[in-house]
Amino acid sequence: MPDKPSRDIPQRAAVRSARLAALPLGFAGRAAAGWGRRLAGGNAEEITAATLERNAEHMFAVLGELKGGAMKLGQALSVYEAMIPAELAEPYQRALTKLQAQGPALPAERVHRVLDDQFGRNWRKHFREFDDVPAAAASIGQVHRGTWHDGRSVAVKVQYPGADVALQADLKAMERFSRLFNLVVPGLEARELIHEVRDRMIEELDYRSEAEHQRRFAAEFADDREIRVPRVLASAPKVIVSEWIDGVALSKLIQQREVTAAEQADRDRIADIVIRLMFSSPARIGLLHADPHPGNFLVQDDGRVAVIDFGAVAVLPNGLPRVLGRILRFAADRDAEPMMELMRAERFVTGNVTAQDVLRWLGALADPLRVAEFHADREWIAAQGARVANLQSNAYKQTGRQLNLPAEHMLVARVCGGWMNILAQLGCTVRARAIAMQWVPGFADPLTPSDPLAAP
Repeated sequence: MPDKPSRDIPQRAAVRSARLAALPLGFAGRAAAGWGRRLAGGNAEEITAATLERNAEHMFAVLGELKGGAMKLGQALSVYEAMIPAELAEPYQRALTKLQAQGPALPAERVHRVLDDQFGRNWRKHFREFDDVPAAAASIGQVHRGTWHDGRSVAVKVQYPGADVALQADLKAMERFSRLFNLVVPGLEARELIHEVRDRMIEELDYRSEAEHQRRFAAEFADDREIRVPRVLASAPKVIVSEWIDGVALSKLIQQREVTAAEQADRDRIADIVIRLMFSSPARIGLLHADPHPGNFLVQDDGRVAVIDFGAVAVLPNGLPRVLGRILRFAADRDAEPMMELMRAERFVTGNVTAQDVLRWLGALADPLRVAEFHADREWIAAQGARVANLQSNAYKQTGRQLNLPAEHMLVARVCGGWMNILAQLGCTVRARAIAMQWVPGFADPLTPSDPLAAP
C-alpha cells in the first residue's frame, strides 16, 4: 500500500466500475497463478496463504482508494468478519478491519479549498491550530484535529470533493459485482447489504442533517454517566466541527483476544451500554444510531462509551415499533403460533411461510433475548454464518422473499444484527433481555382483552 496521499476521488463512472471489476479478475488471476505454482511443486499451504493475503490487500487498496460507496461497503462487510470461514479469516480480517478506521487521505490543499468554500476564506480565524494531517480518513470524508478559538480540542470532519458523484457511480457498479462479496462472506445477502449502504450513504452526504442528529443525541445524553456524545460547535453542508474525543476504539479491543477477568467484566459492561444506547434512544429522542461498526465507539478513561459518528441515523419519531417488540418477544420465547398470528394480522407474511421458517430466518437475532445473560462470541456467530450459508440455497431465501416487513422493521433488525456480530467479535456477556424489557415497546407487554391475540 503506498503511503502517499491520494488525489481527488475518481469520479468517472467508467473509471470506478473498471476498478471494481478488477477485483474479481485479480482474484481469479492469482488463483490461476497459485494453481500453476502448485503444479510446479510449490508448497500448497504457503501458496494459498500468500494468495489470500494478496486478495485481501487488493480489496482494501481498491475500496479504500475509491472511497464513496465502495469503501462504505467494505466497512459494512467488516462488521461480519467473524462470519468469514476460518480458512479465509486472518488476511481478510486484517484488511477489512483497516477499512473501519482509515483510508488513503485527501491532500491538504484540497481540504483547505473545502473549508474556504464552506466557512469562507477566513476560516482559520475560528481556530488556534489546525492539523493538515488527517487523524482518520473514511468513506466520504476525513477528520482533522484542531484547537478551537476558545481553546477546546476539536474534530473537523471534511467531506471529500466529488463524494456525491462517486456515490452515484458506485451505486450502479457495486450491484453488478455483488457476487464478489460472497467470496468473502458466503451466505451474505450482498444485494440487500448494497441497498442498505446506498440508503445510508445518501443520508450521510447531508452533513447538516448529521450535525442536527448529533446535537440531539448530545443534548439527551449530556448528563449520562455511561454514554458521551461530543457537542457540535459549528457545521456547514460539507463540514462539521465538534468536540474532540479521546478513547480506545472497540475495533482495538476486538483485536485483543486474550483478556483478564477484569477486562472481561469491563467488556460485559461496555456491551450493556451499547445495547442500552441502541434500544433507548428511539424512545428518548426518536432516533436510532444506524451505523454499527466498532470504529465509531470509543471507551474513555472514565469508563464512558463515546459515540463519534452520526452520519447514519434512522428517524423513528414514535420510537421502535411496538409490534416489532412483540414479534421479538414471541421469537425470543419461541412462542411460534402467537407470533405468526400477529404477523399474519399485520400482513407481514405472505404465501405458505410457517412459524418455524420465520424462527429460522430470525436466527441469532433472538438468541440474546432468550435468557437473562447471553454470552456472544466468535464461535456462536460463526455457527450462525454457517447456518445461513447452508440455508441460502433453499428455505432461507424463500422465507426472506415472503416476509413483508416494513422498512423501519428491517432497518432495526439489521442494526441489531450488526451489533450482535460486533459484540460476538468482542466476546462478552450481554443482558439484552432486561434492557429490551425496559426500552423496547411491546416486548414486556402482557396480552389484554382488547388485544387481537387475546380474542376468543
